[in-house]
Amino acid sequence: MSSIVAIVGRPNVGKSTFFNRLIKRREAIVDAVSGVTRDRHYGKSEWNGREFSVIDTGGYVLGSDDIFEAEIDKQVELAIEEADAIIFMVDVETGVTGMDEDVAKLLRKVDKPVLLAVNKVDNAKRNEDAVEFYALGLGDYFTIASTNGSGTGELLDALVEALPEKETAEEDALPRFAVVGRPNAGKSSFINALIGEDRYIVTDIAGTTRDAIDTKYNRFGFEFNLVDTAGIRKKSKVKEDLEFYSVMRSVRAIEHCDVCLIVFDATRGFDGQVQNIFWLAERNRKGIVILVNKWDLVEKDHKSTNAFEKMIRQQIEPFTDVPIVFISALTKQRIYKAIETAVEVYNNRSKKIKTSKLNEVFLPLIESYPPPAYKGKYVKIKYIMQLPTPQPQFAFFCNLPQYVKDPYKRFLENKLREYFDFNGVPISIYMRKK
Repeated sequence: MSSIVAIVGRPNVGKSTFFNRLIKRREAIVDAVSGVTRDRHYGKSEWNGREFSVIDTGGYVLGSDDIFEAEIDKQVELAIEEADAIIFMVDVETGVTGMDEDVAKLLRKVDKPVLLAVNKVDNAKRNEDAVEFYALGLGDYFTIASTNGSGTGELLDALVEALPEKETAEEDALPRFAVVGRPNAGKSSFINALIGEDRYIVTDIAGTTRDAIDTKYNRFGFEFNLVDTAGIRKKSKVKEDLEFYSVMRSVRAIEHCDVCLIVFDATRGFDGQVQNIFWLAERNRKGIVILVNKWDLVEKDHKSTNAFEKMIRQQIEPFTDVPIVFISALTKQRIYKAIETAVEVYNNRSKKIKTSKLNEVFLPLIESYPPPAYKGKYVKIKYIMQLPTPQPQFAFFCNLPQYVKDPYKRFLENKLREYFDFNGVPISIYMRKK
């Protein structure tokens, strides 16, 4: 279970550049216009052998400058609530601003590790200027330059040191299914329909759901833990920026589970936010079942289901081997089918295939369709095995692993799916030197 680290601070201090450096790829759009971060800002990072998730809150501040401050406060509060550690970023060029002081005020009350990072410190003069940040009352600070990475090592050493020790959850053999989706998609109604009691208060106010709750579920011959991003939230506390909220919540639930049941509202479509949650689950290598809820409210003819399903599969290419179940939490239509499917996906995810079987199927296949030659060099794949990991990963041993490109790996993945049924499960393929 990896820890969650949130990067907070006012716009334009360099949060996204630092975030990109942590997740080692240019995922965020970095631009000098304040507030351009719009992408989902979630990634995995690893330092000194500790893996953690990073959330860059920059992307969730919308609107004009005057409402920036209120939005940033909200995000900081959320980050404080959800994250295990917080990196508070400020900018040495502008010095301490009123907004920095507001954020510091919120952070001083927190009983979690807060690391103050003074960014854009790339010369000795700026190093001296950084001293004024002691005024924020957060103790020592780290000077960094996120564009060239100087100082980030010390910051990360301290961060990893401060992260809570991994709790080794007592090994619960039961599969963990997380019900995720954007607010108001019907997650709580789906769970109530399953459990058969109104444990979760279902209302039309988005965001009434509060904490991730685990429910042991045992009916119809299935036994599993339901990880619901649910609970009860006081109305006064409902956060406006639901997008950030639901991403934060989903991160927690997804990292905790084996299979994600992604619930979305058919009347609103498979929109960007639902897709973000889908890719979040895919990147975490979790089993996935897509549940189209409120299907009873959609005008339909005999072709509707197929058309809708096709639309979803286009949005999730190239990972299209995912079960899609049309349900109505209200009328309980197909909700047990949803759970049955989740159990199948769980079994697919924990499937182990004998090495002898893999080689028997794949070696003749590869001989008929070898990888394309690269710069006149021929790739010979000699041997295949499944790696001993919790989710399906396969190593293909060959003479020139660096010449095997993505299209051929996709061909191998499709063949694995065809022969061994990995419906709903992301597969990783590695080319290794024999």
